[in-house]
Amino acid sequence: MTETSSRPDTLRVTEVFHSIQGEGTRAGRPTSFVRLTGCGLRCVWCDTAYAFQGGEDRTVADLVGEVVRDGQPLVCVTGGEPLEQPAALTLIARLCDAGRDVVIETGGHVEVAEVDRRASLIVDVKCPGSRMEKQNRWESLARLGARDEVKLVIVDRADYDYARRVVDEHRLAGRVGAILMSPVVACGECPGLDPAELAGWMVEDRFPGRLQLQLHKLIWPGVERGV
Repeated sequence: MTETSSRPDTLRVTEVFHSIQGEGTRAGRPTSFVRLTGCGLRCVWCDTAYAFQGGEDRTVADLVGEVVRDGQPLVCVTGGEPLEQPAALTLIARLCDAGRDVVIETGGHVEVAEVDRRASLIVDVKCPGSRMEKQNRWESLARLGARDEVKLVIVDRADYDYARRVVDEHRLAGRVGAILMSPVVACGECPGLDPAELAGWMVEDRFPGRLQLQLHKLIWPGVERGV
């Protein structure tokens, strides 16, 4: 369960940091990150389990002020699962008001209808290899448009075939801004997937999306926090 503050203008925050965006169509751009605490999912390949608990209470005004002082036009609100905290909606709107290009990384199991549409969503659709695929909120995909992106983390060929069906059945190609196929990096009980193998499947199928490697893990291998 997500840890939240009892105050409506306050969020539980794991870290605020400045780094290089490692995923999505904005990969490579300097970015301010706000990582909120807590997530109701337990994907077997999760690389941010340290954000499940702990953190500190920060007001929306305090967070917006820090991000604005940082001076970067691109801001990523992530987690954990940021949308499990109701005050995240206020944070996103205030960052948009401040003229920031706001991206929200969400796990796909939380309603996105109330997210400020000036922001962009990156929705992580869970494949069976995550063991969380039953938590996908399919109606959220219908709300996505050209500003938004869909990410599918791939463990094996079964995940890839599942992802293809999701893309076809929900008519994502040409409707969302990007479809991102991300091979799992070996961790815990996940052996990882060779990016070349996933790339081969995509090329063979003429897949209407892009291969995504986590740029921050290539730049700073073995570093978890602050990247």
